[in-house]
Amino acid sequence: MPDAELIPVIQVASGEKFVNDRGMVAIKDGIKAGRGSGQRLPKPDWLRVRVRGGATYEKVQDIVHEHRLATVCEEAKCPNMSECWSAGTATIMLMGDVCTRACRFCAVNTGNPRGWLDSMEPDNTARSVQLMSLRYVVLTSVNRDDLADGGAGHYAACVRRVKEVNPDTAVEALTPDFLGVLQDVETVVDSGIEVFAQNVETVRRLTHPVRDPRASYEQTLEVLAHAKRYRPQVLTKTSLMLGLGETDGEITATMDDLRAVGVDILTLGQYLQPTAHHHPIDRWVSPAQFEQYRQWGLERGFMEVVSGVFVRSSYRAEQVLQKNNVGLG
Repeated sequence: MPDAELIPVIQVASGEKFVNDRGMVAIKDGIKAGRGSGQRLPKPDWLRVRVRGGATYEKVQDIVHEHRLATVCEEAKCPNMSECWSAGTATIMLMGDVCTRACRFCAVNTGNPRGWLDSMEPDNTARSVQLMSLRYVVLTSVNRDDLADGGAGHYAACVRRVKEVNPDTAVEALTPDFLGVLQDVETVVDSGIEVFAQNVETVRRLTHPVRDPRASYEQTLEVLAHAKRYRPQVLTKTSLMLGLGETDGEITATMDDLRAVGVDILTLGQYLQPTAHHHPIDRWVSPAQFEQYRQWGLERGFMEVVSGVFVRSSYRAEQVLQKNNVGLG
């Protein structure tokens, strides 16, 4: 294995992994999922993904393997990997792979990194982006509540170095909430990013069954609101997982709350349970339902709503700057 302190980690979105459906009943549109009697049933027809390739994909893949980059894209068998890599988009996870929080939807390791940071990470990240010729990169991270600034200064240093080495690459920061400390939010927003993202994850009622107690629905709204107030030209973005037990009324209420604080882009995707110990799946959301939710979001004035079964926070994120409203059921 490569030296973990020198290798940036590429992933599709912080904490999101994909598992099989052992013990889960694959169901049709609108019916709730539940534990079966041990018989494995086929997944719904829409839970299929088209594998893509091409020169760009192969280049990214070759560089990842040649330089021994640890990729959650491959290790978690993300269904979006080939499409995103083919489009010249990737997501790099900063500040290690140990999170100081324990959200019930997330499979990232939980622990205390005790202040550890890789001083070479800004350079390594910039070099990785350069090697892969990325047109758009999402920089995300675990929560680092063990650091005085939640890692905001390190995050900003990575962004600045990426921009220095890759001036034509657009950067999205998919950040922690920094415990709601707005000065730390400003540190990242000031770093030169095009898009600032912080995920609300779920509706208000389900926040504390699903997210760590240190996170809150209101705290995420305030982080997003402040980022937009502080630098209005930076786009703001958030993501909702569906299938956790939310109602349609709660989805639209969340959309209204997000628009009220100026959020520009919303992504919607199906929650997939990492292990039996994580929050259970309440339902499979059909492509038709995802398209309906997309329309509800567009009607509320979001610049873009990306909505579909396999959509994750960073999925085809380069389309944000193209301002394409795309349904991806």
